[in-house]
Amino acid sequence: MSLFGIGKKKEEENKTPACVCNCGCSASETEDITKDCCPEAKDGICCVKVLGAGCKTCHEQYENAKEAVKNMGLDIEVEYITDMQKVMEYGVMSMPAIVANEKVVSMGKLLKASEVEKLFRKL
Repeated sequence: MSLFGIGKKKEEENKTPACVCNCGCSASETEDITKDCCPEAKDGICCVKVLGAGCKTCHEQYENAKEAVKNMGLDIEVEYITDMQKVMEYGVMSMPAIVANEKVVSMGKLLKASEVEKLFRKL
């Protein structure tokens, strides 16, 4: 027996880098996740999140983002995040905010579904 784990063989970790968009692939932050990462990525978008406080405006932004994703024919789920700690991890100070491919693309204003579509097409 060893004291405090001294002398134990360390298991080699064969971890692949976590995917930036959490789809489970091995793409890292340095890779262009829209090109090689996600098989479900279409039109350069693999994940969309709406950050909000749960208020009416933030919920409306969530619904508009879902409508935009549907109108674009994307087969991805829009995530609605209201946990303030998670929101702050994105550096967002005003809500609602939209995150696409783990990058904040809009914050502090309510966008219509058509405006969200235009924003996504620029990515």
